[in-house]
Amino acid sequence: MTHTIEDRAGELLAGRVPFVRATVVRAQVPASARAGDDAIILADGTIEGFVGGQCTESSVRAAALGAMRDGESVLLRVLPEDAGPFPDTPGARVVVNPCLSGGAMEIFLQPRLPRPLVHVVGHSPIAAALAELGEPLGFEVVRAGTGTQPPATPSALVIATHGGDEPAVIRAALDAGVGWIGLVASPRRGAGVLAELTLTEAERARVSTPAGLDIGARTAAEIALSILAEIVQEVRAGRLAVPDREPARAPRLAVDPVCGMTVAVGPDTPHLVLDGADVWFCGPGCRDRYATTAGR
Repeated sequence: MTHTIEDRAGELLAGRVPFVRATVVRAQVPASARAGDDAIILADGTIEGFVGGQCTESSVRAAALGAMRDGESVLLRVLPEDAGPFPDTPGARVVVNPCLSGGAMEIFLQPRLPRPLVHVVGHSPIAAALAELGEPLGFEVVRAGTGTQPPATPSALVIATHGGDEPAVIRAALDAGVGWIGLVASPRRGAGVLAELTLTEAERARVSTPAGLDIGARTAAEIALSILAEIVQEVRAGRLAVPDREPARAPRLAVDPVCGMTVAVGPDTPHLVLDGADVWFCGPGCRDRYATTAGR
């Protein structure tokens, strides 16, 4: 059975692996790629699929790693040095690639990053509402007791059991490194639960009770909404990270000594080792030309 880019994207999403989906939107003859060609770019710069030759891949790799770091989609216009008429697209990022033999291209780069994982403990109506409302808000919600275990350490955990061994659950979550723990309880009962624990100041800051922003919520759905709103607030403020999403780093860049193009260094980037130093190139053509000049 043919393994498509769509299949691969599904595997990566299921495994909570960050990547960028690249799709050719327009391509001008004699570009080797065609509209609809697509590829996946991983965090190490590996490209799976096809969006053009080596020179195009260098531009795509650099832009994709930047898009992954920023979490923002990019419409990339890759133009040869002597680009002819090619309809402009407002808002597109333009890269002039001196190695292209011709054929301007537009490629849409969409970062696909792991969603914040929220683990919900309990079988109450509030727990059910959290699962229902969390998905549209961009969270991956896993409920305890459903036979499905969280695929990673959750970003947030909500305890909606209305009793039980809540101190033990909180202690285990803190020790596991969960960034935000919400306890659904009245102020009085919540204070009583916390009194059973010995918490550092930093640990206490990670526990919210009563969980949720004060919006005057009454129904289970409204309470769930207030809890998710508090989690969104934590995410947007940068206080709640996604534990299994490695912080995206700026790509390592190098300048091709032949054509002067800036390239992102990855496992597939052509290079030579000269006098013990790595020299990186946009493609094998520039590499071979440089090797010949250097007497290699």
